[in-house]
Amino acid sequence: MNLKSRHRETLIAYLFLSPNLLGFLIFTSIPVLVSLSFSFFDSQLAPWPQVLSGKFVGFGNFVKLLGFRLQDGVWLANDPKFWKFTGNTLFLMMVIPFQIFGSLVLALIMNQKIRGIVGFRTIYFLPTISNGVAIYLLWQWVYNPNFGLLNSMIAKFGEIVNLSLKGPHWLSNEAWAKPSLMIMGLWVVIGGHNAILYLAALQNIPKDFYDAASIDGANLWQKFWYITWPMISPTTFFITIMAVIFGFQSGFMQAYIMTRGGPNGATTTLEYYIFNNLYEWHHVGYAATIAWFLFIVIFVITLLNWRFGGKLVNY
Repeated sequence: MNLKSRHRETLIAYLFLSPNLLGFLIFTSIPVLVSLSFSFFDSQLAPWPQVLSGKFVGFGNFVKLLGFRLQDGVWLANDPKFWKFTGNTLFLMMVIPFQIFGSLVLALIMNQKIRGIVGFRTIYFLPTISNGVAIYLLWQWVYNPNFGLLNSMIAKFGEIVNLSLKGPHWLSNEAWAKPSLMIMGLWVVIGGHNAILYLAALQNIPKDFYDAASIDGANLWQKFWYITWPMISPTTFFITIMAVIFGFQSGFMQAYIMTRGGPNGATTTLEYYIFNNLYEWHHVGYAATIAWFLFIVIFVITLLNWRFGGKLVNY
């Protein structure tokens, strides 16, 4: 192939790629760079281009977000809400190991040759494809303290054992609000994409491995620990990374619909805090600062996962 033909093929290739490249540039790259520039300004939400007329503060927004000040001999955070909502985000992420474990157990069950198993797979996956708002409204009714399903079951159980049992105010109690959202998230995620990924990984394991293990006298646990678990470790690694990324970026929709971030900010996450700063309080620069801090945290944690978690994967 001569040089002229090679250049012609390269040009044709770029022409085919240009719609995607232009879309990425216009709808992703440019907005990301604009948000980075906003983080260095004390900008208020206003019609374009007035939003650009904010005062340049350099790293002032980052100092306000992450800094501490000494007051009366005590170090106080410049933005105590940020640290509280960061704690909320991390607390809600504690359900991730249970989601992964539940998805694996469900995938192992769905991998069995049981009559009607396709129907069960569809049922377990339904919460994932159902409208999120509808799911959250349903669980809002389940958690209703007066006539909700959960408290009604608790009261009914109390009648059976001759005890006066009364369920808590799940969503309006600061101690119960986050666990309530975690339980709901566990129910939604267990039969979702993670279970599908695990099911695909399980079905790709050669049956010859299990036959050889059976000949050697291996029991079910030994087959799982020495064959299944190593063979699905790449899938577990991928699911863990994506779950951590999603955990930092989620928490807004369910809290907005079910609790409005309350009570007393107990269910407000970093994502919700970004929303409030931008759309409720019109602090464009500060919202961009929080978003970029969140990006840096996710990026660093993802790199650490790849650096150290990858050593546990068997390919």
